[in-house]
Parts: sequence; structure tokens; C-alpha cells
Amino acid sequence: MYFDLDDEQRDLAAAARDFLAGSTSPASARAVLDDPNVRVGPGRVELVKSGFATITVPEAVGGGGGSLLDLAVVAEQAGRVLAGPSLVTFARAAVLLEGDDERLGALADGSLALAVTDGGPVLDAAGAEAFLARRGEDVVIGTGTVTTRDPIDPTRGLADVSLADVEVVASGAADRWVRAEQVGRVVLAAEGLGAAARALELGVEYVKERHAFGRPIGSYQAVKHALVDVYVEVEQLRSLVWWSAWAADHATEELPLAAAAAKGAAATTLERAAETLIQVHGGIGFTWEHDAHLFWRRAKVDRLLLGDDVDAFDEVARLALAEVAR
Repeated sequence: MYFDLDDEQRDLAAAARDFLAGSTSPASARAVLDDPNVRVGPGRVELVKSGFATITVPEAVGGGGGSLLDLAVVAEQAGRVLAGPSLVTFARAAVLLEGDDERLGALADGSLALAVTDGGPVLDAAGAEAFLARRGEDVVIGTGTVTTRDPIDPTRGLADVSLADVEVVASGAADRWVRAEQVGRVVLAAEGLGAAARALELGVEYVKERHAFGRPIGSYQAVKHALVDVYVEVEQLRSLVWWSAWAADHATEELPLAAAAAKGAAATTLERAAETLIQVHGGIGFTWEHDAHLFWRRAKVDRLLLGDDVDAFDEVARLALAEVAR
């Protein structure tokens, strides 16, 4: 099957790139490492105001009424600049609150700041006022006590959450929780795609400019091959991201396999891209002042979000074997 983004999605990507590039940059992530009181851009309020965060919230309650593929297009651009908060949180919340028009409307207008807890450190917990969680077969919501740690990646807003009293949002909704996790994996992979692609671009730009022994270092095979390997992985990841987002919208029976494949590939691709970026920069790549370590930080954190890459690839294997056995 031939697949490509349509003109509207390309325009959406361009608009998202302009907004996000004007709202934040990796430099803001570095600033937060130096001062925890600095806000990572664009921030929850501005992201909601832009409409990009709530693309998948139904139009009837104030959202964009768009597809997950539309949101993935925006998420790729968010990953390029290491934006915060994560669009993963909004995507999962839109699924978990399905049918709850009041809370979906509050999510869409920004009056409800949510995060989703899976039991470990919670993505975007910093600044959240309420938390969605699973209790047995039910999806619940409640307030909680947030305990922050020194961040590896300050753009992720990770914190430990101890829930207080909760209210049931949806009973017997275990399948909904699983779907929300799959949707979250797709958006996380899209953010990883953007970050990996940008890390590759920075590496290529540098090796064209840096000279050694009278030649650009990019002319040496060892450097070229390392970057080409990253390029191949990035383009393979791009295919997986668009497939998984399309599956969420049009072929839900394919989503479990597609989301797991995208999650696993994004984890390994972003890590390879970040490590290669550091390596081709030589000594300067290891310095605190350079952007390279910020992409490495994002890679190390994202690898463990929504299950690690080993779990994801195990799931791919199980699902693929189960399909063969039918």
C-alpha cells in the first residue's frame, strides 16, 4: 500500500513547526536544568490555546475533532524542539474520557490539567491538577500528592504521584485503558521520530562544517556510515509511525502490533541518533553547553515510558506469532 501525508496534513505540520519553533527550543530544556523554576515551552496553557494539544478531542465539546494521524503530525514537530508538555498525555486523556463531555470540554478549554498514571513516575505530573488511573477494570480520576525528583529530561515533567480519593470515570473499561496506552505509544513514537530526525540534521550540519586534515569530517567513511545508519533507522521509524497512526484511525485490529512496533523502534532509533550526534561532535558533544546531551536525555527517558523497548518488541513477536498460528 502506498501512503503519504495529504496536503492538509502537510499544512498542519508546517503550522505546528512555526508555532513550536517560536515557542520553545532545546535551549529552554537546558535552562530548566540550571533553574527548576524556568518553564519549558510552550507550556500546557499555550499548547491548549493553539488547538494542537486537543486535536483528537471531539469538536462538539470544543476540541479539534481530528484524527490520531493529525495529532502524530504535530507530535513529530514537538519532538524536534523537545517541547513540553507531551502530546501523549492529551491523546491518552481524550480516549479515557470518551463519553464524559464535561471533562472533555474542560480538557479542551484548558481548565482541567490532567496527567495519566501507570504506577511509576508520571509523565507531565508536574503542573497537573488531576490524574487518571486504572483501578481493576475501572478508569478513575482523582487528585494526588506530587513528588518531583531531579530530572534527567526536564521537558517530561516526571514526578511520583500518590492518589487521594478517586471517582470512577468509566466502569468495566479495561479495553479502553489498553487502547489509550496504544494511542499513547503512537504519539510517543511520533515525538521520538521528530527528535531523532532533528538530531540527525544537527549531526549532518556539523560534519559539513567541521574540518580535519583539510577536509570536512563528513567526507570520512566512518562518519558518513554512522550518519547513514541513523538515516535508515529514522526513515524506517517514519513508516512505522504513519502506519500505527493510520491503524488507530482506520484499522483498529492492526493497532496493537503497529503501536508496539512503533514504540520499540522509536526507543532504539532515538537513542542511536542521540549517541551518534554526540559522537560526531567529538569533544564538544560531551559538553554541558551543547544541545547534543538534551536529545540523549530525551532518549533515555522515553525508552522507559509506556513500557520499555524490550517489552514492546516482545509484544510484537507474540502478536506476529499469534497471527501466523491462526
